[in-house]
Amino acid sequence: MADATRPGAAGGVAEIGIDPAALADNDLLRELTSLYRTRLDALRHGPDAALSNHLRRTAELETEYLTRHPGREIDPARLTQDF
Repeated sequence: MADATRPGAAGGVAEIGIDPAALADNDLLRELTSLYRTRLDALRHGPDAALSNHLRRTAELETEYLTRHPGREIDPARLTQDF
């Protein structure tokens, strides 16, 4: 799969990444798993730009997951309070 670039930064190209809508379900889950695995390192040790990119990409992928699975199964045992 080719990477998609988004306009907006200096030089006309911002972050690079595959459009989440173009990912197959298993690829979307793999990407989310990778982001969650690297989250603490990005938070603790990454420069501001890396953390910002991590946050943006996580939001993109999670939004796509929720779009695809709006009725996802919720485990009631995991709820600690009513929302």
